[in-house]
Amino acid sequence: MQLSIIIPVLNEAGVLPGLLDHLAPLRACGAEVIVVDGGSGDGSQQIASRAGAQVICAERGRARQMNAGASAAHGEVLLFLHADTALPLCAGQAIETVIRRGGSADEIAWGHFAVRIDGCAFMLRVVARLMNWRSRLTGIATGDQAMFMTKRAFEAVGGFPDQPLMEDIEMSKRLLARSRPIYLMDRVATSGRRWEVNGVWRTIWLMWRLRWHYWRGVPASELARSYR
Repeated sequence: MQLSIIIPVLNEAGVLPGLLDHLAPLRACGAEVIVVDGGSGDGSQQIASRAGAQVICAERGRARQMNAGASAAHGEVLLFLHADTALPLCAGQAIETVIRRGGSADEIAWGHFAVRIDGCAFMLRVVARLMNWRSRLTGIATGDQAMFMTKRAFEAVGGFPDQPLMEDIEMSKRLLARSRPIYLMDRVATSGRRWEVNGVWRTIWLMWRLRWHYWRGVPASELARSYR
């Protein structure tokens, strides 16, 4: 059962070397690593290519980039990974185990990992616990939690919606209508850089406000302007 790891990037030269080095053991075990560049100007494409990853270009936008990566993927299972997020060492085996337990890669199965947020601020640990609690309760995952799914599940819901924000929330809803997610307790480690640069409390308020408005039906294109 081959795993395809799809990484959408835009000017991520600062984190790509470490990430791709971290993924080298998974590549050695047969995983496919696809870096989907949305028009970087900092050498991200060259860094990824030198590290041995497959590099493709796509129109800017995380959803569009992830869909392009999925189209190019050969694996039966797709894992969508942010450039500033590191997988646990057991990720490949853990995913294969739970997928096979459900039957095969032909099943409509999907899931995500628990998350921790790396950084100095104590509140980042609180935020991570709340994210994990929320996702277990609601079945809604975010991109920071390294969503994975069988290719059949991805195709069954038509891929990620072509929208500039909340594509992970919408994808979770589509998949949740077909099956509950698999929740892996092994934690991915995502960077707290955005939280610390913009202020932890300010970022918390922004994200909850955006999700509240999205739940109320505000278009993602309008919310994206506030996010930026």
